[in-house]
Amino acid sequence: MSEWLVLSIAMAAACIVVLTIVVINNRRVGEDDDPTETPDVMDYMTMMIGVIYAIVLGLAIAGVWEARGSAQESVRQEAQALHEIQQRVQVYPADVRERIRDDVDAYVSYVVDTEWPHMSEHETLSAKGTELFDELRREVTQYAPRTDLEGQAYQPLLDQVAVADDARGARGESAGATMPGVVWFGLIIGAVVTVGLIFVLQIRRTFRELLLAGLFSVLIAFLLFLIWDFDAPYGRGISATAGPFLNLFPQIDS
Repeated sequence: MSEWLVLSIAMAAACIVVLTIVVINNRRVGEDDDPTETPDVMDYMTMMIGVIYAIVLGLAIAGVWEARGSAQESVRQEAQALHEIQQRVQVYPADVRERIRDDVDAYVSYVVDTEWPHMSEHETLSAKGTELFDELRREVTQYAPRTDLEGQAYQPLLDQVAVADDARGARGESAGATMPGVVWFGLIIGAVVTVGLIFVLQIRRTFRELLLAGLFSVLIAFLLFLIWDFDAPYGRGISATAGPFLNLFPQIDS
């Protein structure tokens, strides 16, 4: 099911449930009920609960957004390091140079076409991707430089392999969800309590009040969906992409 369909259903359901309960609740209110009797302390508590939940939501959104940015940066670093390897082997003999470049292309192609969907589905790196990267590492490290120029290029190549390996590891660590279950529990309970404040305030059935109640519930549902969508940096709609690989290695997309 599409994430946007999930969002639409969640927001519509939240809105319908809230409005339905408001309408049913008001049918049970007697003619002598006076909504102005709500104590001032209740207004204060209502405001504080809303402020606290708003802070929690803001921190949660900032946290998952930062995790997504970090995941995208890992992808960029990995792609850039592999691109540097391809360029720096220019000084190597033709057969060695082509072998290393072929290994890089094979690895990048596998990451984009196969490992990316695998990472999204299983929240971990694939064994085949690790095998291809290890093969690339062997090709780079086992070559013995024969000239001073090749010797000068050898250590920087090893450094770039290490950078790519570190970035690949970071990509694997970011493949899963970043929000602990207990945080989700707090967010959902907070949403229920915050939306429940609508009834504490004794909302009526006027068009203006029903509209505000509906919009408020839709906003809460949207923010929770946003956190959920960002929570898996590689697995959902608004996620880190393989764009850096495609930009630096356009040949694998042809």
